[in-house]
Amino acid sequence: MAVTDHSSDEFRFRVEEAAEFGIPLPLLPAMRTNDVDDDGRRLGIIRYGTGDPEVIFLHGAGLNAHTWDATAASLNAPAAAVDLPGHGASEWRDDADYRPETIAAALAPVIDRIDGRHIFVGQSLGGLAAALVSAQDSATKGLLLVDITPDVSTGDAAQIAAFLAQSRDFASRDEIVDGARAAGIGVSRDSVARGVALNTREQDDGRVVFAHHLAHLGGLQPSLTSDRERLWNALENLTVPTWLVRARRGIVTEELARGFAARLPRSRVIEIDTGHNVQEDDPVALARIVAELLRSSDTRSPAPHHSDA
Repeated sequence: MAVTDHSSDEFRFRVEEAAEFGIPLPLLPAMRTNDVDDDGRRLGIIRYGTGDPEVIFLHGAGLNAHTWDATAASLNAPAAAVDLPGHGASEWRDDADYRPETIAAALAPVIDRIDGRHIFVGQSLGGLAAALVSAQDSATKGLLLVDITPDVSTGDAAQIAAFLAQSRDFASRDEIVDGARAAGIGVSRDSVARGVALNTREQDDGRVVFAHHLAHLGGLQPSLTSDRERLWNALENLTVPTWLVRARRGIVTEELARGFAARLPRSRVIEIDTGHNVQEDDPVALARIVAELLRSSDTRSPAPHHSDA
């Protein structure tokens, strides 16, 4: 596994971000690593701290592993954040198949090579993939879904889809930041600007484009839809603590949260007053929930979920 230290470039915003959210210094070291899936496609990974990761973070569509930087810094425990296929430093798929099932299949062998027991924290698309990986990963001791359930529909995520569907190249990064803020994304202009800087690249003509594959599909239609019942079956058969964070200004409605609790009666639902990208809006609050799940997963004796479905 190749390891490259990018502390002078891709991690250049960590101290600034910590200052904005009141995260104390010093921060755990962060390092870029690469692995490959069973088809030989590169998968990018960020490692925070040293030792076996206690948490594995999976991001949502159109984001990348850096979305977890502040949450990992506040958590202050060894962790790993994976760039989903087609995002960040991970290779694009020629078939544009980014369904949770396909992502989970790509991640499974990489997760197997990460030593130690861990919990998964997955937001949006990454949460659905985390549910499937957790069901097959014997080292999983807990799962935290961030503003996602298998029942979230395209309509529920309309605001996010509209942002991702906007113009594919821009005159400047400021134009992207303006669009994101207009869509209600982020808690400050500075926080959005950091994310945009790490999720875009400048072309030879000076135009700025997103770095993820979803912005470069041309006429190719991406596969993002999930098999709802397969996802529910995976969740209902988990024997580890399974929690949901519902963002009050996100895409999981109160009704969807009640449905989640009804299908998983041993689960826990926690509400937080943020937008969909909880890890960017309030990383400190999210880190506290992650730490609580870590403690819970270390003390709880696993008991099987039972489903009436």
